[in-house]
Amino acid sequence: MAALGKIRKRGVALVIIIGLGLFAFIAEEAFRSCEATKNQQRQQIGEVLGNKINVQEFQALVDEYQEVVKMSQGVDNLSEEQLNSIKDEVWNSFVNEQIVKSEADKIGLTVTDEELQNMMKEGTNPMLMRTPFVNQQTGRFDVTMLTKFLADYKKNASNPQMAESYQRIYKYWQFIEKQLRQQTLAQKYQALIANAMLTNPVSAKMAFEGQNQESDVLLASIAYNTINDNDVKIDEKELKAKYDEQKEMYKQTVETRDIKYVSYQVVASAADRKALMTTMQDASNKLQSGATPAEVVRKAQSQFPYTGIAATKRAYPSDIAAKLDSMSVGQTTAPFETKFDNTLNVVKLISKTMMPDSIEYRQIQVGGETVEAARKTADSIYTALKAGADFEEIAKKYGQTAQKQWLTSAMYENSNTMDEESKNYLNSINTLGVNELKNLEFSQGNIVLQVTARKAMVEKYDVAVIKHTIDFSKDTYSEAYNKFSQYVSENKTLADLEKNAAKFGFRVQERKDLFNSEHNVVGLRSTREAMKWIFDAKDGEVSPLYECGNNDNLLVVALTGIHPVGYRSLDAVKEMVKSEVLRDKKFEQIKAKFAGVADIEAAKAKGARIDSVNQVTFSAPVFVQATGASEPALSGAIAASKQGDFSKSLVKGNGGAYLFKVLKKANREGVKYDEKATEQMLKQQAVQAASRFIQELYQKANVVDNRYLFF
Repeated sequence: MAALGKIRKRGVALVIIIGLGLFAFIAEEAFRSCEATKNQQRQQIGEVLGNKINVQEFQALVDEYQEVVKMSQGVDNLSEEQLNSIKDEVWNSFVNEQIVKSEADKIGLTVTDEELQNMMKEGTNPMLMRTPFVNQQTGRFDVTMLTKFLADYKKNASNPQMAESYQRIYKYWQFIEKQLRQQTLAQKYQALIANAMLTNPVSAKMAFEGQNQESDVLLASIAYNTINDNDVKIDEKELKAKYDEQKEMYKQTVETRDIKYVSYQVVASAADRKALMTTMQDASNKLQSGATPAEVVRKAQSQFPYTGIAATKRAYPSDIAAKLDSMSVGQTTAPFETKFDNTLNVVKLISKTMMPDSIEYRQIQVGGETVEAARKTADSIYTALKAGADFEEIAKKYGQTAQKQWLTSAMYENSNTMDEESKNYLNSINTLGVNELKNLEFSQGNIVLQVTARKAMVEKYDVAVIKHTIDFSKDTYSEAYNKFSQYVSENKTLADLEKNAAKFGFRVQERKDLFNSEHNVVGLRSTREAMKWIFDAKDGEVSPLYECGNNDNLLVVALTGIHPVGYRSLDAVKEMVKSEVLRDKKFEQIKAKFAGVADIEAAKAKGARIDSVNQVTFSAPVFVQATGASEPALSGAIAASKQGDFSKSLVKGNGGAYLFKVLKKANREGVKYDEKATEQMLKQQAVQAASRFIQELYQKANVVDNRYLFF
């Protein structure tokens, strides 16, 4: 009872304490929830129609497509430019897929499994032709080859020697199948729109006449540039009126930003070049004296590795390939400079021989519980084959098909690395005669190899190449960095940057309308941090110093303008608007001057230039040399006039004002009107127009692109 009494006395305090505890618990959970939401937002790479994609999901799509490109091109590595292109293609594919799927779902449009099966049976889709399942005899996709591969894939999934190659092809096929479904859905939706655009005999007849009815005219031209700009007065009201009239021209769907910047590239000093020349001369001497090419190339840190595999000229850099035919076997060049890639080079031609560009071969991979067991099995297989045993029958005993396959030079000669086992394997394939066998030993087992065909003999070269960029030294870079750093630290505003640039030997440059979807700022690599700063900065701010490029560029940026989604302001487009108003007012002056002119002679008397212009059609804008402009309005006015007519009014063009007299009007010779063919042409044009539907849908899809934050 005493305890209950104490509790009652402290009841209010206890309620407050418990309440604070509950509040702290709830607040902690709310904070965690907010933090989790913020983390998700920070990982969001983009959004289409409310469908978000995070950086992990996007990277998975990039990795998938990257492997497809590597496999289809037969390469192991891709350049930075190729990777950027892949990221763009993956993003565009994601956006298009989301948009088309959304529209297709609204009307119940789908691609069924049966449709895909029928496409595979037909085997004519261009996408299917890029797969390994093309029958070489028919030149078409063979669904039975695919079916067999899928069965073999399941059977060999547990075989470590074959699982990797099967898995790679299987993933490639999964990508093709997915793309095929997406492509077909887009084509069906596009066809639906295109079929809503009908043609008729009247429009066909008009289209035919527009293309084939030609007019010869006498043209009186008065170029706008004959009137001095300073003689035309323009006020703000006129600019505002023209801006309002053409406002839709100045609408943008993506934010852009304007910058001014100073970029400085560090280059090698005279001392740096001298030190490199000494190194290259030493390498040249060693190669000439017979030192091991691989060792000399490696120690000289050449950009171009030595593989010891003879290759065609296309495998070598263009400056190296250009020298090979003029060199004799065993010759080593003195160091020479290549300007376009800023390198010093040394070349030794080790051998030159005629070899097949394409080789057909088959093989049996031999493994075992131990390497010795594999060797023993391989020896027995080799002996049996030498004695006349059937290659395919023996392969079946070891769970393999021994399917014949082609090896081309392009599949291996651009490899950056080559271990001894790979070198031995490729050299064996290249040097074996037709039907010749070889038992190759590898660290994990053996391969019994047979060449079955050789074709397309080409000249191949075994060349040691030492290619070295003419780099700057650490001291040279430090000197340049200190100078640029001083410039940036002493000039905190754009006005100061511009005022003092010349004093430091720099130049301020300008770039307007920078998109965040660009991979680089002003064409410099490794500028993602600068891009993030640009799209987070306020107008007028100056960035910190950025080290970028190939670790050889210094950059400072000032933000000078922000153009958000929507209509650009009159100030942002004033020069464009002013040129339109200037053209309008000049036309009015010319119109007043030529009022009442009723023939070519009168126009000439007023100062017009007279020219003969022939074969003018409605469908192709006439280019007027007198004004240097393409003039669709003039083509239309001429097409609407009869033979012998003088123009009813002055024609307002892009580069000037025009009067004309139609001298002759006739259809092109030898061209007959075909109503059905013309209607079909119009239908094709409608299909092409329908293909641009995605741009209209894109503007309504609320696309958010944050890739610049991650890539």
